[in-house]
Amino acid sequence: MKLKTIAIMLFMSMYFVGHSQENQSYNSSKFGKGLFNLVGKDSSWTMKIGTRFQFLASNLMQDGSSPETNFLIRRARLKFDGYAVTPKLKYKIELGLSNRDMSGVSQFTGNTPRYIMDAVIKYNFYQNFVLWVGQTKLPGNRERVISSANMQQVDRSILNARFNIDRDIGFQLRHHFTLFDNFIVREIFALSQGEGRNVVTGNLGGHQYTGRVELLPFGKFEGKGDYFGSDLKREQKPKLSIGVTYDHNNNAVKTRSNLGSYMETDIGFHETNINTLFIDTMFKYKGFSLMTEYANRDAKDPIAKNSDGTETGDVVQVGEGLNIQTGYLFKNNWEVSGRYSTATLDENITGKSPEKQYTFGISKYIVGHSLKVQTDFSLIDIENQGDQYLCRLQFDIHF
Repeated sequence: MKLKTIAIMLFMSMYFVGHSQENQSYNSSKFGKGLFNLVGKDSSWTMKIGTRFQFLASNLMQDGSSPETNFLIRRARLKFDGYAVTPKLKYKIELGLSNRDMSGVSQFTGNTPRYIMDAVIKYNFYQNFVLWVGQTKLPGNRERVISSANMQQVDRSILNARFNIDRDIGFQLRHHFTLFDNFIVREIFALSQGEGRNVVTGNLGGHQYTGRVELLPFGKFEGKGDYFGSDLKREQKPKLSIGVTYDHNNNAVKTRSNLGSYMETDIGFHETNINTLFIDTMFKYKGFSLMTEYANRDAKDPIAKNSDGTETGDVVQVGEGLNIQTGYLFKNNWEVSGRYSTATLDENITGKSPEKQYTFGISKYIVGHSLKVQTDFSLIDIENQGDQYLCRLQFDIHF
């Protein structure tokens, strides 16, 4: 059934492209800028169609255990974006086709594959105000908002794995202004369902409220470089972005705010307020890049209990994390990078030991992030569990 659905979607995409040329102009695109660019004859709409996938090979080793080797199609996506009626009304649709993309099927997602990653409309309705409506990433930590196609290393850090707030369905209001000279300030407020992506059963708890402020004291990065890894634009002047996000999920019913497992009890769901704080920075200058992140999560009542007071075993993943990542891009487009990241969950509540990860990476950018090969080696230090060693190799192609 899954293969049949994917085949139908691909066929419909190709059919639409083939027959649409009778009524609108068709522009071939530079590699990495989409497979097809469609424009209505009256220029009242556009559609760019793109695709990408990542092949990942990994090997995890630990003293006293046999190595675990895995080959995986880590991500496979179809993307559609453009504008309708006016360039002020933009849209984006992104579909995930790999098993990892569609994971998390449950009764709350209709027991069907979770194909939809993004389905969002962006309306610039007044001056610098833009309203987003639909499902997309919340304005959380910078590392999460950076596309998985544009990462500096093979995958994101353990800070992101433990604390990110990912995607949700709702509204976002975005605004920016220039404070003085080139000093730019961006503000984002989001109101979302608080259950995560592709939930079809409605809101079980309260709603989720997210606010973010970004300061760019030296002006904009070239090509939106504050939201992709590596200094591929080789900034000729120092560029810095400082971001702060505060997220409040009211009466949340999942162990990681809008992610994780549902906290079910004998009378329904355990509800508690969950708050998450992110502070992050991005700095780039002449091939050098530095990204830092701090995360902290707390909850009003982190331990789920039944009506008689007994603990269910579900707990909110409260704690804090730190991520420091840096790299240097040589003129031949080879890059070396390093990362130090920690995730320290409250051991008394979660029962999980502090974790540290040290990663060294090498990347070759053949056509920027659109065609690249990346490898990295990580030392994973989990307290009282012994060291683990992770080697990864990834190929990424992005049309």
